[in-house]
Amino acid sequence: MSKVSNFTEGKIFSPLLKFAIPILLALFLQTMYGAVDLLIVGQFGNAADVSAVSTGSQVMMTITVIITGLTMGLTILIGQKLGEGNSKEAGNVVGSGISIFAIIAILITVLIVSFASPISTFMHTPKEAFDSTVMYIKVCASGSIFIVAYNIIGGVFRGLGDSKTPLITVGIACVTNIIGDLIFVGIFKMAATGAALATIMAQAISVILSVIIIKKRGLPFEFSRKSIKFHKGLTSKIIKYGTPIALQDGLVHLSFLVIMIIGNSMGVIPSAGIGVAEKLVGFIMLIPSSFSQAVSAFVAQNYGAKKYHRSRKVLVYAISASLCCGVVMFYITFFHGNLLAGMFSKDKDVVLAAWEYMKAYGIDCLLTAIMFCMVGYFNGCGKTTFVMIQGIIGAFGVRIPVSYIMSKILPVSLFKVGLATPMSTFVQIILCVIYFMILSKKLSKEETPVDITYQVQEQ
Repeated sequence: MSKVSNFTEGKIFSPLLKFAIPILLALFLQTMYGAVDLLIVGQFGNAADVSAVSTGSQVMMTITVIITGLTMGLTILIGQKLGEGNSKEAGNVVGSGISIFAIIAILITVLIVSFASPISTFMHTPKEAFDSTVMYIKVCASGSIFIVAYNIIGGVFRGLGDSKTPLITVGIACVTNIIGDLIFVGIFKMAATGAALATIMAQAISVILSVIIIKKRGLPFEFSRKSIKFHKGLTSKIIKYGTPIALQDGLVHLSFLVIMIIGNSMGVIPSAGIGVAEKLVGFIMLIPSSFSQAVSAFVAQNYGAKKYHRSRKVLVYAISASLCCGVVMFYITFFHGNLLAGMFSKDKDVVLAAWEYMKAYGIDCLLTAIMFCMVGYFNGCGKTTFVMIQGIIGAFGVRIPVSYIMSKILPVSLFKVGLATPMSTFVQIILCVIYFMILSKKLSKEETPVDITYQVQEQ
């Protein structure tokens, strides 16, 4: 029987790190899916192949982050039910989640496969890479059921406080993806199509392994086929919590697609350069992302138990640790980004274009260390509507207009275009701090006075 990690008592910092590290490693391996595709295609193909994979994977990543955002509704609600001591309803939460996402998987498959060509046109894909981009999107979208299933399972595990099991399954899947890329792309020279096939195969294996592990260990609450239905109240709460996060993540990622469109309209070299940079940024942002997910799970349980004081301490510890890592990532990205980009392309022009764009993200590393942790805190509290609002303001109020304006200022610089991202993050931090102060004042009135002994123990 699987065990539930209790985050409502005892120390905070060490359990937070122990929980965040497996999430970080799992996210790293998951990010490797698209990165390995690009890396191997970059070594065996040309700039057009790199552009096709970078553009196609950005489209699929947008879909994935929306699904991941929706499954946060599962994580939050399971964590809150366990924090309340109501494990029976946790099983019904999972059943409702499966029902919701089964429909979503079907819709995504039909829509994306049908509209792969118009999507590629919308992305201003260079003509040299157009056909390959369409095929990459179609193949990946055909495996949407595995993307959805993987995120459901991951959401359940995080709600249980288990971040190690997803790490194991995604690790094996990542190795499978690398082998598949080497075979399809390296040996059979299938370029973008081969990379897509390898990705789908890896995701399928990840889901199968996860199901086997669940059947072997069981779940720490009652769950059966009868649980798989739309439970009144729970279904609406999953949607209520998950939809704002999904909208926020999706719209934010859409803003990055707009930047990709700007890069594509500049030619195949800038397009490939931004594509390589975005893959590297995916790795750079893993640390704040892992802390964000860890904070959500920690805070969800403590919020359910009405331990708001403890929830705020979780946030402080997370920001401190994430910021230390952010300083290191800033140095590596800003001053040595060319070495990182060189791993993904052998074209010197592409490498220089990627490094120029990445310098702006080096600055953003310092800001996201704060912003991502605050977003995780608000998600754990169930304040996902605010998370959506601040994300949309950052994306459409700052990132898109600033990147567009910078692309029109001569001489055009990818660094200036990239500066739109740290500027939007700075605005979002201001919004988060203001809302945090308002929320803290409200929760302090509802909270039971914290015992002195309890405060000493949690240190």
